[in-house]
Amino acid sequence: MLTTDLYASSVQHSLDLAGIFVFAISGALLAVRKNFDVFGIAVLAEATALGGGVFRDLVIGAVPPAAFTDLGYLLMPLVATACVFFLHPHVERINGAVNVFDAAGLGLFCVAGTTKAHDYGLGLTQSAVLGLVTAAGGGVVRDVLANEVPSLLRWDRDLYAVPAIVGSTMAALLIQFEALSGVTSAAAAVTAFVLRLLAMRYGWRAPRAWHRRSSTAEDL
Repeated sequence: MLTTDLYASSVQHSLDLAGIFVFAISGALLAVRKNFDVFGIAVLAEATALGGGVFRDLVIGAVPPAAFTDLGYLLMPLVATACVFFLHPHVERINGAVNVFDAAGLGLFCVAGTTKAHDYGLGLTQSAVLGLVTAAGGGVVRDVLANEVPSLLRWDRDLYAVPAIVGSTMAALLIQFEALSGVTSAAAAVTAFVLRLLAMRYGWRAPRAWHRRSSTAEDL
């Protein structure tokens, strides 16, 4: 089943724009914390929101990438930029809510990325990997541009990649067993979403190297 068959096109487009918006908010907020100017805020918002999807589309040969064929995809991060530029003290105060929406975007994009990659002929494992990239790739680009170690790679950050991997894997298995539908794909996205929320709530982190001994106090 093709991704476009899962939902009405208008519903899929609205979900994409919502996910892009919340990812862009997180990028714009980091830019403000880094004291970037308005251009830097816009660049980080665009990179965070669209980076993963652009990489996926280039890998699977869906060119030009959707981010450059749909004006709404390019404009939504600019809307987020304007919101953060003028209202960032208020946005910071509702950062918890932003994180919830970011988790929702993670769940949505890991499933959408997996199914789109499979639509373009990739195997199930490769499709799941690109689902992860779609969901988390923009955050990696954001952190690199902001001269930070990507949150995806840091032990002192709550689980982010793992929920996306779970959601992508579920989507791939649903495709394998010909059980992919609007309901089951939503279930995979919700699973990733809930895992991310639980990780934030309880501070779940991935394990470090077995029997690692910290050499500095800050590593403990």
